[in-house]
Amino acid sequence: MTKNDVTIEREDTPTKGRYVARVPGVAEEAELTFSKAGAELLIADHTAVPDAMRGMGVGALLAARLVADARKGGYSILALCPFVRAQAQRHPEWADVVRT
Repeated sequence: MTKNDVTIEREDTPTKGRYVARVPGVAEEAELTFSKAGAELLIADHTAVPDAMRGMGVGALLAARLVADARKGGYSILALCPFVRAQAQRHPEWADVVRT
């Protein structure tokens, strides 16, 4: 599997949202959820990757997509999710948008 095999979609409601990742041949989906706090803050609160996707880097792709969208949309991210917080520590270049 390559990162090009993973499809990621963003779903939004007025107060919450999530990124959903799908991999061909895997029935389950991975997700990263967030809450919206005001017009400029996304609170990353949960990341879940099914066992069938573990070790494929899907969680990291979800976090990277969150960061890319935050930059594009002018948002800051508060990383309450332990996985997103750990990814932010591995990627100091995200410090412009991620608060841990």
